Amino acid sequence: MQLTLCRLRTHQWCFILFNVLLFHMLLFGADLLEEYFLRSLPLSYTDAKTLEIREKARKLDMDPLKANLSKSYTISSAAACSDQEIFLLVLVCSSPENRTRRNVIRQTWGNVTDTRGYAVLTLFALGKPASVAAQLEIDEESQKHRDIIEGSFIDSPEAQTQKMLMIVEWTVTFCPHARYILKTDEEMFVGIPSLAGYLLSLTQLEDVYTGRVIHQRVPDRAPQSPGFVPIHRYSEEFYPDYCDGRAFVMSQDVVRKVYVAAKEVPVSLPPDIFVGICAKKAGITPIHSSRFSGEKHISYNRCCYKFIFTSSNVKEDELFKDWKETNDGEDCSLLETYYSLVSCKVLTYIDKFKQFNLDRIKNEALHFAD
Repeated sequence: MQLTLCRLRTHQWCFILFNVLLFHMLLFGADLLEEYFLRSLPLSYTDAKTLEIREKARKLDMDPLKANLSKSYTISSAAACSDQEIFLLVLVCSSPENRTRRNVIRQTWGNVTDTRGYAVLTLFALGKPASVAAQLEIDEESQKHRDIIEGSFIDSPEAQTQKMLMIVEWTVTFCPHARYILKTDEEMFVGIPSLAGYLLSLTQLEDVYTGRVIHQRVPDRAPQSPGFVPIHRYSEEFYPDYCDGRAFVMSQDVVRKVYVAAKEVPVSLPPDIFVGICAKKAGITPIHSSRFSGEKHISYNRCCYKFIFTSSNVKEDELFKDWKETNDGEDCSLLETYYSLVSCKVLTYIDKFKQFNLDRIKNEALHFAD
């Protein structure tokens, strides 16, 4: 084998090298382009309205809200932060009926309370269930774990922006000393140690709004669509850049600015777009990181999951296994991380291709049946 390699001529070596480079460009090129092109320039603060929002956020007084808890929350968990210095506050949007999923999170990545000597706190954000029996179960769960924030609205797909607003309001009211706030969804895997390491490396301490940035999304103008957005609700051709709502991080000052700006933004917009519009009004530019998965499920590899921040649509049995291996295993070398990222990328693309073919077959079968 060594003799064969030695006999390769220059043009053959060049051909091999070219294919290796091409493979890596195809594999990682999209992420590199995203990192470059989605690195937006900071917004200007010269606009009078932007300056007003930022000043109001700086002087925000939440004492009146604390005095009227019953109007906003069925369960407030107001003492969860209790004026302690929280480095990362994790707020998980959950459906009232998904107690099993919440328990899985409590036993896996949501069980992290300290990383690199910095405090981490994980809480669940819910709306009210439709039935009294379900509410009694949530009351019992809250008494046991003391990690539930329940709004006074009925939980539904249409109420998710209201839930997002509740998260923002609760944070500035009851956890004003949390340095960073991660909003995520219950179907996600979250790599708390890797995310904390990234946040600790940031030189920008204010206006941190980071996640997987969505660029120039077009509002849905089809009246028959569930996501229909009429012109009078949002008139621009594109939404401003915003972070995908499955997982994104805001610094405390950003949460305060979003809270102030939210008074002028329609709550009928999707929650992640709602936050993006509020951020733009406050002069905040989203920071893109491809280590947030967005809607993608990342195929599991131990070192890959130690590097990424999130993976979407992770099943409960997978979450136990993935977390145990990721959390108990040794640190990965640079070479191990590199090979694991290659493996993750390839397997993720294969899974997407399989899913694409399955969807195509289903559509063809339905078309044939019609």
